[in-house]
Amino acid sequence: MPMTTDIAERVLQAAKAKALEMKVKVAIAVVDARGDLWAQVRLDGSRWTTSEVCRGKAFASATFGRPSGELTANAGSPVIQSVIMMQGGRIIPGQGAVPLFQDDQVIGAVGVSGARSSEDEECAIAGAMAM
Repeated sequence: MPMTTDIAERVLQAAKAKALEMKVKVAIAVVDARGDLWAQVRLDGSRWTTSEVCRGKAFASATFGRPSGELTANAGSPVIQSVIMMQGGRIIPGQGAVPLFQDDQVIGAVGVSGARSSEDEECAIAGAMAM
């Protein structure tokens, strides 16, 4: 099953609720399996850069089918660098995004940026749990 508006909104709202509970100023993006944006929010007080960074983390997670933090150690590898270049630098292999699965298939990812990386990931996991 592909990404739907209902799924994207549910994931976004759950991640947002977690961020508000944690009192962190973040932006949150939900992308489909191809990395195309489906839903996004930038919370009050978050930096302007957070919108693009959360989307880049989500893009990385969707592309590689695993949490974006797992890509950090190998971010300099030729394969990851090539994929980043092919996508015009929009993929960010930094902690804060997790893939979204349905029937064992990656249908997208949710990415968060603006807090500590571990907090970003905690919000993203909360979003993914809404699936």
